[in-house]
Amino acid sequence: MDTQGLREHLSALSDWWEGAGVDVDRRQIERLIQAASKSRKDAATPAASTQATTAAPVSRKASSALNEARALAAACQTLDNLRDAITRYEGCELKAGATKTVIADGNPDADIVVIGEGPGRDEDNAGLPFVGKTGHLLDKMLASIGLSRNTNTYITNVNFWRPPGNRNPTDEELALCRPFVDKHLALVQPKLIIAAGTVPAKALLGVTDGITRLRGKRYELTVPGLSSTVPVYPIFHPAYLLRRPAEKAKAWADLLTIQKVMEELGIAPKAQP
Repeated sequence: MDTQGLREHLSALSDWWEGAGVDVDRRQIERLIQAASKSRKDAATPAASTQATTAAPVSRKASSALNEARALAAACQTLDNLRDAITRYEGCELKAGATKTVIADGNPDADIVVIGEGPGRDEDNAGLPFVGKTGHLLDKMLASIGLSRNTNTYITNVNFWRPPGNRNPTDEELALCRPFVDKHLALVQPKLIIAAGTVPAKALLGVTDGITRLRGKRYELTVPGLSSTVPVYPIFHPAYLLRRPAEKAKAWADLLTIQKVMEELGIAPKAQP
């Protein structure tokens, strides 16, 4: 079975298990598929042919699509403009396999923005970020420090379309979305950003460390159009916490740190008793 066939087979099996209520680590499945694919390629490639040039972050084909994304984002003056531009954009191939374009939820006038990596199966069906079990846990986490998407929090992603098999978006796919992400932040003007998971933290901050090294620390983000640098606090993704509940103690400590900073800045209420 080739790599694509294996991916489709395991994706269908994962959908069946998830439908039965079983949590499936799709990222781990994708990593195993990639490892199996690499092993087959290595075995079939003569030793004299193993040299390869390093791929550019954005291919020549994607360069035009990136320029289009930049032009569309630059022309947006309102969030409605931006939503329309992202919905019309065809430059990212992920869109072809997605059910919906997932852009944002919550209060766009909020000072707090939560940024995730992108839609999974539930989000792709609903057209909203962070729904299903993952979204329910995120809502509980936010509520513990006085935040709610209904009142004082805005939620978006660094990628707007579900990747096949729930794999992580590639660097190129993230690069194509980045002009819209930056414009999004410039229009919302947050005073604090919570990056939920490794992918958004690395994409926003341009770092290589994983979430276990990034969490618990404050970073500063500069985006064209923002009135000032914005503090960014990476936290564990709720889906990760569902798989590894023992890490919830660290997540709670991170939330308390964020709550303290919010109170110091006067940008959010204290958690309700």
